[in-house]
Amino acid sequence: MSSGSGSLTRYILQRLLLIIPMIWVLLTLVFLLLRVAPGDPVTAAVGDKLSPEAIDARRAALGLDRPLIVQYLDYLGSVARFDFGTTLSDNRPVLAVIRDNGGATLSLTVGAFLIALLVGIPLGLLAGRKRDSAADVGIRLFGIFTYAAPVFWTGLLVILIAAPLGWPTFEIASPITKFEVQPVTHILLLDAIIAGNWDATIDVLKHHLLPCLTLGLLLAGVIIRLVRVNVLQALKGDYVEAARARGIPEKYVVRRHAFRNALVPVVTVVGLQVALTLSGAVLTESTFSWPGLGLELIDYITARDYAAVQGIVTFFAVVVVVVSLAVDVINAIVDPRVRY
Repeated sequence: MSSGSGSLTRYILQRLLLIIPMIWVLLTLVFLLLRVAPGDPVTAAVGDKLSPEAIDARRAALGLDRPLIVQYLDYLGSVARFDFGTTLSDNRPVLAVIRDNGGATLSLTVGAFLIALLVGIPLGLLAGRKRDSAADVGIRLFGIFTYAAPVFWTGLLVILIAAPLGWPTFEIASPITKFEVQPVTHILLLDAIIAGNWDATIDVLKHHLLPCLTLGLLLAGVIIRLVRVNVLQALKGDYVEAARARGIPEKYVVRRHAFRNALVPVVTVVGLQVALTLSGAVLTESTFSWPGLGLELIDYITARDYAAVQGIVTFFAVVVVVVSLAVDVINAIVDPRVRY
């Protein structure tokens, strides 16, 4: 028992130490990719608004006139202090952009994950139990369709269906709700609940449905296929045959033995879908005019505000690494075989 606990602790410490080179590689890639982009960032962002002298002064203030290696070390030091820089186009700290818009992206991704799990796990389990049946074929086709369909296309399709029904198809809430609910956590749904404004809460939930459904279906396709394959493999295990030999009803064999073991690799893959979710969130927010970080990122890319893009992409990279660590730890706790 003690040996197992020690192994888990050592594994977690190893994963914590591996975060440092992972983040370093990601930050280096972000820095280099944005530096090789053509043109000067300040000129691209505000060149038509300032005089050449003012542009030079702005470049000096941002440190862009210093050697590249100095800029790189300064960038690493700033990220270590959780300073993601300041935008060029509207002179806002990137942390303020993350604070003001991150809540919308967070509620969108959490809602999408919930829909993906609610749709993907039961359908994957049913397809695994009813292998090669009509239900299995239908569910597999549904999974392929939802995974292969572009997010923006799915979004436009659900908008065309929902708009004639009077369902909200853009923004995170109605203007009245956004006026009445004061930001506390900067997550509008939580703020409406905290304020006890149930009309606003229902309004926010209605606005969440279509964007979360669009993004959730993309993830559900992956989960359906993964759960189905792992249930099929688990049903061939000796422990499943032993359970059947003891006379345990088939539904309990599937639920208590095959399904639980099939979920172990699902946890890993679902966690890795965070990066896919963030990339899908950018397109989903653009389709539904969702005021999240993805929409802000597109606006800053359009404005050629490299400082803002660098800060937001860096934040996304750190989030992906941290979630990857959490998934590895959860996977090690769930599956004792995971030790290195």
